[in-house]
Amino acid sequence: MKLALVGDIGGTNARFALWRAERLESVQVLATADFATPELAIEHYLVGLDLGAEALGAVCLAVAGPVGGEHFRFTNNHWHIERSAFCRSLGLPAGGLLLVNDFTAMALGMTRLRPHERLQVCPGVAEPGCPAVVIGPGTGLGVGALLPLGGGRWQALPGEGGHVDLPIGNPREAALWQALFAQLGHVRAEDALSGNGLLQLYRAFCSVDGHDPVLASPAAVTAAALAGDTLASAVLEQFCVWLGRVAGNNVLTLGARGGVYIVGGVVPRFAGFFQTSGFCRGLADKGCMSGYLDGIPVWLVTAEYPGLEGAGVALQQALEERPELH
Repeated sequence: MKLALVGDIGGTNARFALWRAERLESVQVLATADFATPELAIEHYLVGLDLGAEALGAVCLAVAGPVGGEHFRFTNNHWHIERSAFCRSLGLPAGGLLLVNDFTAMALGMTRLRPHERLQVCPGVAEPGCPAVVIGPGTGLGVGALLPLGGGRWQALPGEGGHVDLPIGNPREAALWQALFAQLGHVRAEDALSGNGLLQLYRAFCSVDGHDPVLASPAAVTAAALAGDTLASAVLEQFCVWLGRVAGNNVLTLGARGGVYIVGGVVPRFAGFFQTSGFCRGLADKGCMSGYLDGIPVWLVTAEYPGLEGAGVALQQALEERPELH
C-alpha cells in the first residue's frame, strides 16, 4: 500500500510520523498555532520529507474528544476537521481518514512498549487475557482500559474516568476534600490529579494547615518537593496516594488484573519520588478487597511517543479490517 501517516494532536503541539512496516518513521513535532488547518500542517510535514500528499494512502489522527460524525472540532486549539474535505485536500480515498480518541491511542500505545520504556512501581505479574488500566495525569486526568482480543489484537475503551468523584480514604483526606470543595464545589479526581490539580491540592493543604500559599505553579510545587520542602513533599505524597486510590478503584471496576500503566506528562517529572511514594499503598487500600490488588503490576511509562505508537496500532488494525485501503 501507499504510505500511511499518523498524528497525535494536542492543544499546543501536533506530532506526526510515517507508519511503515508497523513502525514509526520521521517523527516531527509542529506547533498547532503555526498552521491554520491540520491539512496545512500535514502538507508542511510531507514537504520536509520531499513527499507530496499523493504519497499517502491513509491517515490516523489521535484527537481529544468524541470522534463520531463528519465534523470534529478540537477542544484545545483552533483546528477543526471535516472528514470528506480533509480526504479531498490530501488526495486520500473515501474513508481514508481514521480519527481516534487520544486516550484510545494512548492505551493502544501500551502494546508497543519496550522494556526500557517503563519503570516498575508496584511489583507483580500481569494475568494473561485480563484488562489493564491506563491512567494519565496531564492537563487533565485521562483514564482508559486496554482489552486483549486474542490473535495479537487489542481494543481500547476510552471513557471519562478523570471526572469521577475524588475518593476519601481517611479523616485527613476528608479535610483536604472539604478545602477543595470550598474552592471548587463538586470535586472530581481530575481536580487533584492533574497539573493544575497539584496546585489546587497545595492550596488545600495551606488552607487546612494554616499556611500562606507562596508557590504559584505546579512546577514550583514539584521543584520544592524534590528540594525537600516539607509542605510541598506532603502535597506530592498525597497526590501519589490519591492517584493510587483512583487507579485501584478502576482495577476493581474492570477486573484489571492485566496491570496498571501510569502515563501523561506529570508523573515522569518526579519519577524517583513516585516510585518510593505511597502510591502502591493507596492502590491496595480497599478494605475487605485489598487482597484483590495483591500482585497487580504497575508501571510508569517513560516512552516518548506512546500516543503516536497507539495511533499506528489503531490504523494497522483498521487496515487489516479494510483491505480496500491497501
